[in-house]
Amino acid sequence: MFTTILIVLFAYLLGSISSAILTCKIMGLSDPRTEGSNNPGATNVLRIGGKKAAIITLLGDMLKGFIPVLLVTHFWFTPLNVTLAGVAAFLGHLYPIYFRLQGGKGVATAIGVMLGIHWTLGGALIGTWLAMTGLFRISSLSALTAFFFAPLYAWFLLPAMNPALVLGTLIISILIFWRHRRNIANLRQGTEDKLSPKT
Repeated sequence: MFTTILIVLFAYLLGSISSAILTCKIMGLSDPRTEGSNNPGATNVLRIGGKKAAIITLLGDMLKGFIPVLLVTHFWFTPLNVTLAGVAAFLGHLYPIYFRLQGGKGVATAIGVMLGIHWTLGGALIGTWLAMTGLFRISSLSALTAFFFAPLYAWFLLPAMNPALVLGTLIISILIFWRHRRNIANLRQGTEDKLSPKT
């Protein structure tokens, strides 16, 4: 139990590091919480600072989900520990203790978590995201589609880790939909922003 508590705490604290805010500060860009969509995530950083800043943010967000899950998988593996580490890192991104609980929407961190659990699960999500982005050029729609299917991917691809993994993936997916509720409203109205053809 003590080890599990430490795992959750470590994953949450790592997840609380905001790649978007730090990247923008280091590169002399506007605070992503006050510019564009006001979301400290890679898509908004792309709008504010371009591809380089967005890629750095994306990789940082993915790594803070990937690293704790990978460590737990190698040193303290149980399906429950792995799932708790992933959910804790994800929650750290959504509600970072270092930034007054003002976090992003969690897509990149969640994908990092899934890659840490198993490359097939992360790969399925990335493939879905890329396919939807290629078809529609709408980042939010791509993310929502990928995480709509995420619990199903977890169920079919990693049956040995069920039911903990499926429950954790379902929790993450529900929270991603909740964080995208404004985007969902925009999608229904046909007013959601598309990615630039140059991105």
